[in-house]
Amino acid sequence: MTLEETYDVIVVGGGHAGCEAAHSAATLGSKVLLVTQNLETLARMSCNPAMGGVAKGQIIREIDALGGMSGIVTDASSIQFRMLNKSKGPAMWSPRAQCDRKVFEREWRKTLEENRNIDFWQDTVDNITTENGIVTGIITKMGVEILGKSIVLCNGTFLNGLIHLGKKNYKGGRSGEPSAEGITKQLIELGFTHGRMKTGTPPRLDGRTIDYSVTEEQAGDEETVSFSYMTKEKIKDQHSCFITYTSPEVHAILKEGFEDSPMFSGRIKGLGPRYCPSIEDKIERFATKERHQLFIEPEGRDTIEIYLNGFSTSLPEDVQLKALRKIKGLEKVKMFRAGYAIEYDYFPPTQLKHTLETKLVNNLFFCGQINGTTGYEEAAAQGLMAGINAHQNAYEKDEFILSRSDAYIGVLIDDLITKGTEEPYRMFTSRAEYRLLLRQDNADIRLTKRGYELGLAKKERMLTLEEKENDTASLIKFLEKQSIDPEDVNPTLEKKGSSLLKQKVKIKSVLSRPHITITDLYVCKELVNFLNQEKTIPAAIEQAEIEIKYGGYLNKEKESVAKLTRLENIKIAEDFEFDKLHSISTEGREKLKAIQPKTIGHASRISGVSPSDINVLLIYLGR
Repeated sequence: MTLEETYDVIVVGGGHAGCEAAHSAATLGSKVLLVTQNLETLARMSCNPAMGGVAKGQIIREIDALGGMSGIVTDASSIQFRMLNKSKGPAMWSPRAQCDRKVFEREWRKTLEENRNIDFWQDTVDNITTENGIVTGIITKMGVEILGKSIVLCNGTFLNGLIHLGKKNYKGGRSGEPSAEGITKQLIELGFTHGRMKTGTPPRLDGRTIDYSVTEEQAGDEETVSFSYMTKEKIKDQHSCFITYTSPEVHAILKEGFEDSPMFSGRIKGLGPRYCPSIEDKIERFATKERHQLFIEPEGRDTIEIYLNGFSTSLPEDVQLKALRKIKGLEKVKMFRAGYAIEYDYFPPTQLKHTLETKLVNNLFFCGQINGTTGYEEAAAQGLMAGINAHQNAYEKDEFILSRSDAYIGVLIDDLITKGTEEPYRMFTSRAEYRLLLRQDNADIRLTKRGYELGLAKKERMLTLEEKENDTASLIKFLEKQSIDPEDVNPTLEKKGSSLLKQKVKIKSVLSRPHITITDLYVCKELVNFLNQEKTIPAAIEQAEIEIKYGGYLNKEKESVAKLTRLENIKIAEDFEFDKLHSISTEGREKLKAIQPKTIGHASRISGVSPSDINVLLIYLGR
């Protein structure tokens, strides 16, 4: 059977990457088909029911600024909000939301179903059809052939997925769901290299059997903000998370099961995430630590199911339960299901272009865990970019790429295709060299205009951005002109340990001091009157304060970006013969041939390519 309709974009997989890919391509005007094994599990939060966190929160803000939906869906399903790292500088502030798992899935499905450009098909994709190095469609397990101009693969952990629990293992892409077994073989035949990775999940617990009174409560922020720049309503009735700890006794019980652990016995071949290790990996790698922090996280408002963050494991069920019952607050706990590990195929992302299109097959895109990443946010970002570029390809439009100085999304993709990854890649603020420019508060300023020009962000977003920018500029101008009286501000300065004023000075100079916030200066009646009369929005007040406090640092980073941009503008021809560069190192030449960088900037970031290699390349290019 062949479906009559030819689609502009076919998205394979309905996880976080697939949902963003389908939404972005369809919103831009493509006719999209979303194919998934089970329509009841669209946007399933397979691991913890939370979005954001350090660096990940910045990514969700960027997706939102461009016109993606992860931020809006998160706000609609949030049961707790926290801004992490508020004690540090604004480059480190990271929003995080605990979500209601079922509401999150429901809101994503509603969003996709409301888009008339998206069709749905429930089946497993076994094959991709190609002709002369260009994709032409897919063939499903049920033998249905569907034609498409661009294909986006978002297969998650389903490619030859193998679930491990103690000595037992069985095929599966997720608990209770089958693996997908046809695509890997075909991609290898097309010339792609592949590898194996693994990830894991903790046991789910019965919240009625937990003694919360002996744990540490972790409440949400009193003053909450939203993930999306478009969300106006605040979270009501926040639910707390709780903290408890392992102990030497817990570790001893877990070690009893090591001989049955698939990780230590060698049954698992793939590498797991370095920064989100299993509990058995933690107690092995950090043997001197007597305890590890665990987070008791609710799965939703209307369920008693609990996610035990920090206790990912694939040990036998009886060992898991025995160890859990030695943890403070969990002495009488019951499990809904045991934790497990899953091993799956991935394809090293150095085989991709910056658009996430493969180098070997035109109009074929990879995004999410197939590229070796871990995390909902990283997957969603790749899905957004792959969906945009799949649409651009289908309509023969210019590619859409974000640079390292544009967004964390740009850092993520550049890291993947330039350096590759041999273990699940996770985003951190430390990966971004321009993180002071790439803050969560200014993602709209950085990206909304580009999203609007593309056609993904709507007019309403632009109007919201313009209001923020106008209010910010107006407030900065006021702070530069208006003076503050020593009598008004000196009591506050004394309390904060800051030197006192001897005469009137501009408000801006006082606000520039460390530890002095704009709220400290509300003792100035002129400032309060200005904010009230102008009806200055809170986002603009925060923006103005950051720009005044960190103006010098921001300017230095902008100068560095300008230098980087000059290197990015020096193009390398697609057919450039790196073999003729006899003066560079053998390793550098091999890496350049493998990656095929498009610019000098891209070449300079390849591991194994030295600065002297770049100088030789510049000479060959006549620069």
